[in-house]
Amino acid sequence: MKRVKHLLASTIIFLLTMNGNAQNNAFSVRVVGEGEPLLFFPGFICSDEVWEEQVAELSKEYECHLFTFAGFGGVAPIEFPWYPKVEDAVLDYIKENNLENATAIGHSLGGTLALSLASRQPLFKKLVIVDALTATGALMFPNYNPDNMVYDSPYNNQLLEMGQDDFSKMATGMASGMTTNKEKQGQIIEWMEKADRKTYVYGYTDYLKVDLREQVGKIKIPVTILAATQPFGEAMARQTYQEQYKNLSNYELKFAEGAAHFIMYDRPEWFLNELKSSLQ
Repeated sequence: MKRVKHLLASTIIFLLTMNGNAQNNAFSVRVVGEGEPLLFFPGFICSDEVWEEQVAELSKEYECHLFTFAGFGGVAPIEFPWYPKVEDAVLDYIKENNLENATAIGHSLGGTLALSLASRQPLFKKLVIVDALTATGALMFPNYNPDNMVYDSPYNNQLLEMGQDDFSKMATGMASGMTTNKEKQGQIIEWMEKADRKTYVYGYTDYLKVDLREQVGKIKIPVTILAATQPFGEAMARQTYQEQYKNLSNYELKFAEGAAHFIMYDRPEWFLNELKSSLQ
């Protein structure tokens, strides 16, 4: 199928059916604008609306493919393991739509996804990675071993059994550390509350199993990394990124001073300018 070049409306929804006749959809895609293709991969629990301000501008010159992954943003959940199915389905979408020379822009889990795809095959022209690591689990757990990340754990079971009120309180606390933008904290809380609970729990376990620290050495295209400085400051953030990306040979690391994880919310003008600069 040829890549969509002309849109009859401002957006089109593509639903990719996984595994031949399977009826599970690993994601939805909105396509906005015309021009060179950009693939936008959101972070965990986010819908494609996370890119709204940037896409409003970039869609004037680019064809923007905006993904929302299964279990989040109103997209129905899929069977587990969640992350491998999402990654394989995205790869199929890229090939079926002749998007092998697109630029991939990914935030958090979406950035890790972009790195993984680029390390598997020469799919992209360049990557823009937004506050994402090669192995988030290695940052969170001493003596990290991906094999130890399992679905059946006391923490996961606690999250699955947690009542909605307690879950909302947890979401509120987490959102306050993800962005300094009070209004946008409400959006993050809403995404978390509406997420499919099993996808939220087991999907994150899948994410923690991903370790690309060695694998990124296979990536030869230009990579721009836009990183937050909060909550621990630029010096510690720089040390973390340099350690996580030490096997990636061709990358540029830039810091959004004062921004937390959702850089697009905390430093929107800076973020848009950096995206435009990276795309030139």
